Amino acid sequence: MLEKINSPKDLKELNTEEKNELAKEIREYILKVVSENGGHLASNLGVVELTISIHSVFNMPKDKIVWDVGHQSYVHKILTGRKEKFITLRKLDGISGFPKINESEYDNFNTGHSSTSISAALGMARARDLKNEDNEVIAVIGDGALTGGMALEALNDAGCSKTKIIVILNDNEMSISKNIGGLNMFLSKLRTKKLYSKSNISIKKALIKIPVIGKPIVKVIQRIKRSIKQLIIPKMFFEDIGFTYLGPVDGHNIEQLQNILELSKKVEGPVLVHVLTKKGKGYKIAEENPDKYHATSSFDIETGKSKKEKKPDYSKVFGDKLVELAEKNDKIVAVTASMKDGTGLTKFAMRFPTRFFDIGIAEQHALTMAAGMAKEGMIPVVPIYSSFYQRAYDQVIHDIAIQNLPVIMCVDRAGVVGADGETHQGTLDMAFFRLVPNLTIMAPKDFKELEIMLEFAVTLNKPVVIRYPRGGEDEQIKFEKYDKIELGKSEIIKEGNDITIIAIGKRVAKALELAQKYEKDGIDAEVINARFLKPLDIETIKKSINKTKKVVTMEDGTKINGLGTAIEELIVEENLEGITMEKQAWPDEFIKHGSVEELEKIYC
Repeated sequence: MLEKINSPKDLKELNTEEKNELAKEIREYILKVVSENGGHLASNLGVVELTISIHSVFNMPKDKIVWDVGHQSYVHKILTGRKEKFITLRKLDGISGFPKINESEYDNFNTGHSSTSISAALGMARARDLKNEDNEVIAVIGDGALTGGMALEALNDAGCSKTKIIVILNDNEMSISKNIGGLNMFLSKLRTKKLYSKSNISIKKALIKIPVIGKPIVKVIQRIKRSIKQLIIPKMFFEDIGFTYLGPVDGHNIEQLQNILELSKKVEGPVLVHVLTKKGKGYKIAEENPDKYHATSSFDIETGKSKKEKKPDYSKVFGDKLVELAEKNDKIVAVTASMKDGTGLTKFAMRFPTRFFDIGIAEQHALTMAAGMAKEGMIPVVPIYSSFYQRAYDQVIHDIAIQNLPVIMCVDRAGVVGADGETHQGTLDMAFFRLVPNLTIMAPKDFKELEIMLEFAVTLNKPVVIRYPRGGEDEQIKFEKYDKIELGKSEIIKEGNDITIIAIGKRVAKALELAQKYEKDGIDAEVINARFLKPLDIETIKKSINKTKKVVTMEDGTKINGLGTAIEELIVEENLEGITMEKQAWPDEFIKHGSVEELEKIYC
């Protein structure tokens, strides 16, 4: 079946039985490619029938679809002319693991972070209406992403807008009940039939005309009807805010899916289709471990075991150290925005369940809640991926920094992370955090320095940012020296007289490698581990620069407003003359996907 599909038009020629066979083949293809390339597995296996049904019912690319987060768009890519290129998934210069408008006309909006789809789709729908065009706009959002505040803001606006938009809620947590599901399907169809709507209006008009008791009778009947619907349909919230609610429907039954999607096209105004799916569907190992196979590196299909050797990484080192510190200090609490496993907090959650808070995909709430806890004497530690900290920038400024509250913000996946591409590269955090008064910003050179930075941070009683990269420490360079951490003090790793190399975080190891190369050329380099981006160790760095008159800065962040910029400002402000300088950092652009090693060769 898959060989016959080169565009969504080809789907419309298949019957249900053939589409079911296609679904099976697509699952096998995704499993094969992701087991080799890595990627988001469980979520894509869960939406195979849903994606086939969407492209069977709607007319893409005239009709527009926005995939929330976009990590579940593999099936969409395969069905929209990219099945041959799919083997290049997440590879350098291959297709992205997320929708990209520059990759296909079927990708209508770039996504990568959660909870954005309804807002984008509503904007498209309103633009369509202003241009008097005739097409459907669909947002596909998961139940997890629906916890994000932005999604709720968009639902609130869309519900009262009367704008025609179709929101498909991909619910992969709820079990499917045939009896309740069937009855809900029936009621959904009933509510959308014109005869039903007209009958409602006619009866209401007739009752209202009855003197004295007419209006009260209508209100009583409405309350009774509503109570019954609340008992039968648990998702009446959506109708309360203005959506027509359809479902729930079995997300793995193509015939039912197509019927309800056809029905959604006939509804006027905003409509929400509730679809029940199973993450990892069709691959038992992923079905039983959906969190583990949400995103995975390459693995053996038969066993599910990773092909890459499991090594210690910064997230695990952070998590283990936090447990150790929390054993001694009962004021330490941990907050996660639905990333317990990814940020290394699994052990903490098990050891201190009453001091662990998973608040869902809601980074803004996470930071302000942490601020509230800090205000009342707790020491909140909040590990969030660098690219997701962007979503809570106002909260860092307004709720934490202005009040100078001791929230420890751990920036995981800082720097370039590789195959997930532009939306996930963590190159901007040093630049935007450096602008904020009252923040102390640190980055460790290796695992041990991360541990001692955490020890320092929990005693500082100030807002702290600690950034660290994805994966492990440098295996070529092993550090033997660890000066005691003092606020705003750097560490001289190697003394020299000819050139000053100032590095921070993972780049300190590279700085030492560079110094070794210089040494072969007879150049005596001094290597400084900055440790702190803010406050910067002006005294030590100024002394070294004055001595060598040549500076190289190295950082795993953007060239703008990071360590290099801080050193440039120091040179100007301290009136240092005759200085030559080079900045080694990521350029002022969004970094494409590829392995970290490949990207470093291209950009650094």
